[in-house]
Amino acid sequence: MKKLLGILLTVVMLLSMVTATAEEPVTLTLWSIATESDSSHQSFIDAIAAFEAANPGVKIAHDTTANEAYKTKIKAAMSSGEGLPDIFFTWGMGFLGEFVDAGRVLNLDAYYPTYAAELPEVMTGNSTYNGSHYGVPYSMSIVALYANMDLLKKAGWEDIPATYEDMIKCCEDLKAAGIIPFGVSGKELWCLSEYVEPLVIKSIGGAKLRDIYNGVSTWNDPGVVKAIAAFQDMVTKEYFDPSAIALGNDEVKNNFIAGKYAFYQNGSWNNGDIGKSEIAANVKVGTFPVLDPDNATLMQMIGGPNNTLAVTATTQNPDLAAKAAFELGKFLSNADYTSGANLPCWAADPNAEVANDLIPAVANMVAQADDMVLFGDNFLSADAANTYLDYIGQAFAGDITAEEFAEGLASELN
Repeated sequence: MKKLLGILLTVVMLLSMVTATAEEPVTLTLWSIATESDSSHQSFIDAIAAFEAANPGVKIAHDTTANEAYKTKIKAAMSSGEGLPDIFFTWGMGFLGEFVDAGRVLNLDAYYPTYAAELPEVMTGNSTYNGSHYGVPYSMSIVALYANMDLLKKAGWEDIPATYEDMIKCCEDLKAAGIIPFGVSGKELWCLSEYVEPLVIKSIGGAKLRDIYNGVSTWNDPGVVKAIAAFQDMVTKEYFDPSAIALGNDEVKNNFIAGKYAFYQNGSWNNGDIGKSEIAANVKVGTFPVLDPDNATLMQMIGGPNNTLAVTATTQNPDLAAKAAFELGKFLSNADYTSGANLPCWAADPNAEVANDLIPAVANMVAQADDMVLFGDNFLSADAANTYLDYIGQAFAGDITAEEFAEGLASELN
């Protein structure tokens, strides 16, 4: 009897330990760029709340860092392999690919089939490597040209210029009217690339730009030289805010919303902030005109499915972290879309109401796209992207010529 009682007590103790362990909350860490100034900030808050409500006992600790600082932070963590989160925001192509090659990212092939019907394979290309899924894309964006039509009308323009020649004439008319044509952050080099890349693709075409990024073609191309010369011409003619070098992107965006610039060219993720601003009704969105019609078309664009969640290979809860990445991605895709911040990667409700008119306009542009090439600093690997952005910064500052830009990148990256 004493032996039996001892066995029963042991069983009870073991069961109590199992129960206590099961009831202990599990915390997953998530890193993202969804700071308070980011258009997806509220979407992340809502997505996390929804996941925690549907999964009692699971908490998500969300750590946010602004765009450029985040790139440094995630690269350093991936390099050392220390202090990594369970789930992290990333961009696709070369940016995520470098982490995949280093073995830092969990292969999601075992989990993707559960969500495949809602997340089309065509949307996963930028986060697929060697035929395997390593990311959960949730939104796509393009470089969009936002125009304050009130300011354009003051300079005598009723629409966004359709040709490059008209764009130059429009900028001259804006200057004559005392209006700064373009706002850009010269302090954040990726913002400068949002002007360079549309010029390049509108000069050489999407296929050649893609080949250059892939190392199949050389940077030392007459069309690249032409595009950089046009960019530097815009700088020389003072089409950009003369204070650009000291401004961050948030400041530039806020200046555009405040009516300081006629144009603001940046990612379509700005739809959310611009679409809910006081000037929203007077803003039209379009795309930069063609520089060389022999090689490019108006509807060749920079962008694609890019905002992505991935899971680190070192997570202690791979199944749960993978589930969270997919469920959060699904929620974010819909929330960003309906809030007017971005286009969805996941299947969207065709009858869903969106918060502003800019998202349908961008969606219509994407539907008409002839080609789409991902942002250069995401397409390229980290080191190559840093070199590329550095050359853009030098071109903006006038430290190198357009020819030196093309020759230098060809020497370093080809």
